[in-house]
Amino acid sequence: MNIAFVGLGIMGGPMAANLVRAGHTVVGYDVSDERLDALVGAGGKAAESVAEAVAQADTAITMLPDSPQVEEVVFGPDGLLEHGRRGLLHIDMSTVRPETARRVAQAAAVKGIRALDAPVSGGERGAVDGTLSVMVGGDPGDFEDARPVLVVLGTTIVHVGPAGAGQTVKAANQLVVGGIYGLVAEAIVLLEASGVDPEAGLDVLAGGLAGSRVLDLKRHSMIRRRFAPGFRIDLHHKDMGIVIAAAREAGVALPLTGVVAQLIAAARAQGYGSLDHSALLKVVERINR
Repeated sequence: MNIAFVGLGIMGGPMAANLVRAGHTVVGYDVSDERLDALVGAGGKAAESVAEAVAQADTAITMLPDSPQVEEVVFGPDGLLEHGRRGLLHIDMSTVRPETARRVAQAAAVKGIRALDAPVSGGERGAVDGTLSVMVGGDPGDFEDARPVLVVLGTTIVHVGPAGAGQTVKAANQLVVGGIYGLVAEAIVLLEASGVDPEAGLDVLAGGLAGSRVLDLKRHSMIRRRFAPGFRIDLHHKDMGIVIAAAREAGVALPLTGVVAQLIAAARAQGYGSLDHSALLKVVERINR
């Protein structure tokens, strides 16, 4: 396929490269020349604008930080709705508000463009390895048309409902991931304060009912206080705002989610926004000083 890929950051860059390796023609756009150069080095092409990227595309993927960036790329005068061809399949893999996804889908339909919200989970490692989990909202037929692209990027690909449903599932994902990071951080603090080797302790936890992908992938780096970003605190803070708003819209109380959101907000306020979200450990340590 001819694929436009807008947003070539920590996640988008390796995802676009995987599509190139799978044999697709990928034309990328990003505000960073360095990221564009990386795509060209991987065999893709660079565009100078969103309009140029989407002009000949069959499929356009957006992977952007937040709702305002998605809205600019979709609704702007240089944007996807203005310059995409009728029948274009737009797959937004960003994490944004569910209402943003619904608004994009409604406006796209007027232009004859098909829109899916397809946020992902799996972090940078999953993007590089092509093993992301993809939760997709939108028309079932459009989902089937998107499958040949999505199978390059992920291994768990599920249609979860109409427009906006993918973003609601992603909100649930982020509250669970944030909660697990917070609890793993507390487990490390407890083990160390009790004179127990945290490596041995977490190895046992990872093999039992407490096991999780967080423990599998991050327990060793957390114990060693290595917080190079795979997914930044700043972005998880944004995502927890989406979770709280979604809960309010649904009319439900999520008390543990509120605590997790405050811990992540504290991490950001303490200057850890650019670190990996496993840096919640630094917040728990600071509480215990």
